[in-house]
Amino acid sequence: QVQLVESGGGSVQAGGSLRLSCAASGFVDCLGWFRQAPGKEREWVGYIYTRATSTAFHDSVKGRFTISLDNAKNTLYLQMNSLKPEDTAMYYCAAGVVGGLMCFAQPRYWGQGTQVTVSS
Repeated sequence: QVQLVESGGGSVQAGGSLRLSCAASGFVDCLGWFRQAPGKEREWVGYIYTRATSTAFHDSVKGRFTISLDNAKNTLYLQMNSLKPEDTAMYYCAAGVVGGLMCFAQPRYWGQGTQVTVSS
């Protein structure tokens, strides 16, 4: 089975940066991140197709966050720059096993989450 293990969360001041990691086992077609703040719905952040390596980002983080995939280490990274208090949430790594646009719309596997807190 596919396993996802996240790390890298923490506390940072507004305008600062954090780098999240997701170590993955097994093959998946897409890999990315969701986040959920207390009392809020879970929302997608961004993802990458593991073969084509094309990426997509939610408008709220576009231009500030980047995603990269280290195939040798089978590890996904989320580089978060210019962080805002609105970015405070639990961040979850997720993976899909179907191709095309539906891959990240219906992820099959989830990590345990890592907390990101941005203070103003």
